[in-house]
Amino acid sequence: VQLVESGGGSVQVGGSLNLSCAAAGYSHSSNCMGWFRQAPGQEREGVAAISSGDGSTFYTDSVKGRFTISVDNAKNTVYLQMTNLNPEDTAMYYCAADASVYDCYSFSWRRGDQFGYWGQGTQVTVS
Repeated sequence: VQLVESGGGSVQVGGSLNLSCAAAGYSHSSNCMGWFRQAPGQEREGVAAISSGDGSTFYTDSVKGRFTISVDNAKNTVYLQMTNLNPEDTAMYYCAADASVYDCYSFSWRRGDQFGYWGQGTQVTVS
């Protein structure tokens, strides 16, 4: 199983970026997938999650209304659309897969330890 993130980069305050996470060797037709981020010197933070079976989405408070997570099951790809970015969004962003649907709905996904697969990350810098 391989998760490959793309779409990171540098953007000005107020700008937008669209991250993608392509999953190879894995079918996420009915489980929880997520995006996490980690800034230097800080703990990993759960940003958003999606129940790939019914499309329900979950967000941490700081990104609600600005970030949108979505999934294309046919392409085995999860997306994170980020708008109105600010310097506090600067971090390495990781996608993760294979948590349970229960983890999504119970918000325990934010801990991150339920996810079995992780990507290598893509850097987002806002200045």
